[in-house]
Amino acid sequence: MHLDSAVVLAAGEGQRLRPLTRHRPKPMLPAGTRPILEYVLDALVNVGIEDIHLVVGYERGRVQNHFGSSYRGSRLTYHVQQKQLGSGHALLQARDVIDGDFLVVNGDEVLANEMIEAVLDAHTTDSVATLAVVESDEAPMYGAVELDGETVTDFVERPGDDSYRLLNAGVYAFDPSVFSDLESTPREAGELALTDAIVAIIERGGHVRGVRVNGLRSEVTYPWDLLALAGRLLDHGLVTEPEREAGEYVADSARIHEDATLVAPVVVGPDAVVEPGSVVGPAVAVRRNATVEAGATVRRSVLDTDCRLGMNATVADTVVGEGALVGPGATVPPGPSDVRVKNSIHEGQRLGCVLADRASLGGGATVIPGALIGPNAHVGPGVVVQGNVSEDTEVTR
Repeated sequence: MHLDSAVVLAAGEGQRLRPLTRHRPKPMLPAGTRPILEYVLDALVNVGIEDIHLVVGYERGRVQNHFGSSYRGSRLTYHVQQKQLGSGHALLQARDVIDGDFLVVNGDEVLANEMIEAVLDAHTTDSVATLAVVESDEAPMYGAVELDGETVTDFVERPGDDSYRLLNAGVYAFDPSVFSDLESTPREAGELALTDAIVAIIERGGHVRGVRVNGLRSEVTYPWDLLALAGRLLDHGLVTEPEREAGEYVADSARIHEDATLVAPVVVGPDAVVEPGSVVGPAVAVRRNATVEAGATVRRSVLDTDCRLGMNATVADTVVGEGALVGPGATVPPGPSDVRVKNSIHEGQRLGCVLADRASLGGGATVIPGALIGPNAHVGPGVVVQGNVSEDTEVTR
């Protein structure tokens, strides 16, 4: 079925991605050299969606200021979810402007055009809802979809049983009656999930179709997932910068010194600078106006907009935030490491560190792998830092 409209759920904060989401929403985190949400909008435009409704909330100005009122010829309309009370509640914010069947996608997951096309092809007038499902080892941990042929019969929340293999891929088509189901569905602890409404549709006898899909889908839950995402995009050549050599993607306005070394796969964004004697790659994304100074080495990392990697610094498995500074001779060794996220320890993660927006490492500082360093924090020259550092904190010894 051809659809003209889509709702993008982009109101979430992403608390497990702190400190990177302290001052920007999860959909605006970097997927290589671009925001995650930009890939989502590209996929919608590529399948012919002309009217895109974005539900925004946390730090919504970052989304609205970046994209404005249109994207590649498709109209963008914003709807504000004042409190983040679940995906179903988010969708309700667009109920007054939807008058026909429509798509719904998450704004914080990179997904292939083919997934959306499969849902569009499968959705018919006899279905209240159609959703994409993927086979995944993660289904027992996050929530599984039960299918009888092409009919969705139930959602099973964290079944813990390896026999469950089908995961909700977060791509849906609905007819407008879903809004009535959402409004009549009881809220669990004040929140309303979109899947709760789908279960209500099934219970009232409405037909929900499930379509098995394949293709790139990268969900970002923790900071180290951004590194894996950048690597996958590079491996598939899914970047907008032109390919200069095999696996080397370099924007026309980037300045790469002839004595610098790029190791594929690598992408260098607009106005970025890579100075002589530096080694960038493999699996590195250098965003707009970032600088890698002379003699620096960076591997499997994301260097965000306006950040700077100092002379002779060495960084691996690291997300360097917007405007952050790694001082000359500073060192961030690669993982694996144990990382504390909120109140949980995640063992054996491939993370050097997160240096959040406008944070800095002084010259000669060393970070023990697994550290999360908050926005505007400063680690002094020569300091060895281990564990997490809070926002605006200065570490001097």
